[in-house]
Amino acid sequence: MVRATKILGLAKLQRKLDRLPEIAKQHITEALEKAADEIVRMAKSLVPVLKTPDERRRAGALRDSIGWTWGKVPKGAMTLGKVAESALGGDLTITIYAGTRDKSSGVDDAFYARWVEFGTQKMQAQPYFFPSYRANKKPAARRIRAGVRKAAKAAASS
Repeated sequence: MVRATKILGLAKLQRKLDRLPEIAKQHITEALEKAADEIVRMAKSLVPVLKTPDERRRAGALRDSIGWTWGKVPKGAMTLGKVAESALGGDLTITIYAGTRDKSSGVDDAFYARWVEFGTQKMQAQPYFFPSYRANKKPAARRIRAGVRKAAKAAASS
């Protein structure tokens, strides 16, 4: 014969578990944003700036085109890195990008972003993203794990 027993605090535990995805998403979002900011900051410091601008390019246009966004990149930009997390529901895809392909931008059109990063037959590569990514990969993962732990503690204490 199996006897049903009442688990004390089950309703309270269930409320905490129900809140966990919401809290986790908030903490992970903050961690992803900080990691993206660090990668972008470093990439901007490493990207070469044109010494002699011409009628097609402005000095600093490529540096100024580097950024991050939630979801898809701006039209014509090259995706440099992407972190997608949909386990918590919703879309937590953060994308780091560089360059544009918008001729209406004139000298601000940094269409040459991939040529600088990867090089061409006539130009040696001057990587700015991948060194930034590699340098920040482990700290970013630690920050996200810390965000998850923080979310679990916040859910447990509420």
